[in-house]
Amino acid sequence: MAMNHATQDYLLPCGRDVEQVWERLDEVDAGRADAHELDCPHCRATRESLRVLRGLTRELAEDDDEPSPDLVGRIMSAVRAEVRRRDLVPLASPEPGEVQVSDQAVAAVLRFAADTVDGVRARHCRVRRSAEDPSDAPGVDVELSLAIAHDFDGDSLSVVRERVTAAAGARVGVRLARLDLVVEDIYDA
Repeated sequence: MAMNHATQDYLLPCGRDVEQVWERLDEVDAGRADAHELDCPHCRATRESLRVLRGLTRELAEDDDEPSPDLVGRIMSAVRAEVRRRDLVPLASPEPGEVQVSDQAVAAVLRFAADTVDGVRARHCRVRRSAEDPSDAPGVDVELSLAIAHDFDGDSLSVVRERVTAAAGARVGVRLARLDLVVEDIYDA
């Protein structure tokens, strides 16, 4: 097999190319393995992973379920966030110098935290430096738009608030000076 630059990065420790292991998968499964394929632990482990991948791919191809109605919107939100990298949020650091993270990265962590609450789907998240005087933990103002299930318990918004606030401090290292939760849509669970 002629190797090109696209497949050279996928060499196993034994020297075989993953692409070669993939191409020979059916042959090996049919009992036509060479000596190396029978004895090599790297090739064996790769074949097992490739079998799982092939099985999952078949399941996805055979799946007739429609994607969730908001799938395109969520993908487009992620794409738009990727395109408009602009503002940086300072992070507290014990070391000299300044550490910054993009507001989109902070927003992604906060959306994920909100998504962990049953019946909640995070939508848009705007993160801005707080107008407050900076302290040891930099402060940010956040506006987080949500879609909630039609049977969502309104008291659970406090759980969303707790998880988003905890994620801001523990996962990112910023303090929420202000967190506005905006319910902009209701969906069927």
